[in-house]
Amino acid sequence: MEAGNPLLDEYVLEATGVDRPKVCFVPTASGDADHYIVRFYRRFSGVAETSHISLFRRDKGNGAIEGNLEEHLLKQDLIYVGGGSVLSLLGTWRAHGVDTMLKRAWRRGVMLCGLSAGSLCWFSEAITAFHGPPEVIRGIGLLPHSNCVHYDGEAQRGEYYRRMVAEGLMREGYAAEDGVALHFEGRELLRAVSSRPKARAFRVSADGEHPLRVRYLGQPASTLAAA
Repeated sequence: MEAGNPLLDEYVLEATGVDRPKVCFVPTASGDADHYIVRFYRRFSGVAETSHISLFRRDKGNGAIEGNLEEHLLKQDLIYVGGGSVLSLLGTWRAHGVDTMLKRAWRRGVMLCGLSAGSLCWFSEAITAFHGPPEVIRGIGLLPHSNCVHYDGEAQRGEYYRRMVAEGLMREGYAAEDGVALHFEGRELLRAVSSRPKARAFRVSADGEHPLRVRYLGQPASTLAAA
């Protein structure tokens, strides 16, 4: 999301516990956009064993995976899902069985991450506004909560999310402002971290917003140790 700010990428890579992790990029939500794939390789190829999967076209070479897709995904340390249309992403994954493959990878201990659509997809329910007014979508359900991203940048999305939760029309969950990552271990929130000093995150329930503690990753190590 932020060119020149590697803090969240570094956090996720370190969380794998592997010096040079195997990282597979899944750009489905962007329609496998070339520029997005290029950006991924520029950022990660120097620090990881990189690859990507293409579901909209049959790429050859340049890191694109051919053959047994599930076998490849199960061998990764990290699967990184890009942003774009979560509706297109979910429909395509379900058509190709990728949602089931990712569930198996998660159960095997592969780390899953992503931004925007790549965050919404893991939850039972989420709010999308990519194609117009906000609406509720059903994710792949690894996390039994709801999710709302871009919480500070799209007021209509946030208002709709709070109303839907308050009226019992979707389950309670988590909202994240841009620059915040929600780190789950299993199905429970472990911590919230951010690449921006004042970025916030909330637990959203029927009785409103509940601020979460967010650790800014740009703090000096000595400050983090004391926090």
